[in-house]
Amino acid sequence: MESRRIVHIDMDAFYASVEQRDNPSLRGRPLAVGRGEARGVVAAASYEARPFGVRSAMPSLKAKRLCPDLVFVPGRFDVYRAVSAQIHDIFARYTPLIQPLSLDEAYLDLTDYLGAYGSATLVAERIRADIRKETGLTASAGVSYNRFLAKLASDYRKPDGLFVITPGMGPDFVAGLTVDQFHGIGPATAQKMRALGIETGADLRKLDLPTLMRHFGKSAPFYHGISRGIDERPVVVNRERKSLGTEQTYLSDLQKKDEAKAALGLIATKLWLQVQRKQLTGRTVTLKVKYANFRQITRARTLPSPITSEACLSETGHSLFAPLFPLQTGVRLLGLTLSSLSGSAATGSTPAPQMQLLFDHPSEEPPKNPETFRSLFLF
Repeated sequence: MESRRIVHIDMDAFYASVEQRDNPSLRGRPLAVGRGEARGVVAAASYEARPFGVRSAMPSLKAKRLCPDLVFVPGRFDVYRAVSAQIHDIFARYTPLIQPLSLDEAYLDLTDYLGAYGSATLVAERIRADIRKETGLTASAGVSYNRFLAKLASDYRKPDGLFVITPGMGPDFVAGLTVDQFHGIGPATAQKMRALGIETGADLRKLDLPTLMRHFGKSAPFYHGISRGIDERPVVVNRERKSLGTEQTYLSDLQKKDEAKAALGLIATKLWLQVQRKQLTGRTVTLKVKYANFRQITRARTLPSPITSEACLSETGHSLFAPLFPLQTGVRLLGLTLSSLSGSAATGSTPAPQMQLLFDHPSEEPPKNPETFRSLFLF
């Protein structure tokens, strides 16, 4: 059976790069998109800010402590959406099989759409060149035979890079990674794996499926597969989204009312950033609370009309949280989810992109030394 050709395209520090592109005075400076005041959250950080430890979803005050020279700019999501539309128009020149993950990343299935190029790697290079020429921004690309490895590959040469994981490379590549480098294994699961002596992909591969089922339940088949470089998930066009959510596990249990309320406020801010990025809204807010003794509860409220502001989202979340005080025990996790969604991404009403023939977009000048690239571009 012929291998699939999957490409994962990920824009480099997308929001921050758009701001630096549009305002030359910000170039070369550590930059955060978001609100710099108390209870603000970093939506994106430039590469100049990242050596200081500044990351997206970090509280703004913490980011400022880590990087005193950090410049905050408010998010312009209308601009980011417009640039994202440009980028997705570029994708559609090469394949109709596009699965957007967010405004700044997507999977592309090129298996049956290699056209005149004959290689997914060459198509990925062409897409990156088009993005740079038409938007002034850089993108990183991962090319592989499944989604899991394509995602790993796009991270491997960031920023402005391309990396290919061929079928012959996949199992060994996965074996050498630590489990917290795996897309799809979060911090809590990685910690649980390490407690079981699973540090790397090679360690994970040693466990058979029944053993993984005992420890990880329904996620076990996925972990069993990816430890061997196997991921059969297809690229899904116009995937219907059921909900948006975010949660946070705390290193120290929340004990006091004020700190718990402040923590929930940050959760609401992070969720609202998702709402803006995805161009969605919803009517049902669900609060998730996990206590120090691991008892978990949820509380939900459905509003008569869609939520249109962060203030409304936060107020609804706090109204669900208030009856739980005084706390009988510490809180180890808080989460908020927004469902009963509305918007084009929720309904799947966005039309599938129309493919244009590759021959209408001929390749620019070929590599100076084709022999250097021949082995890479076979895939």
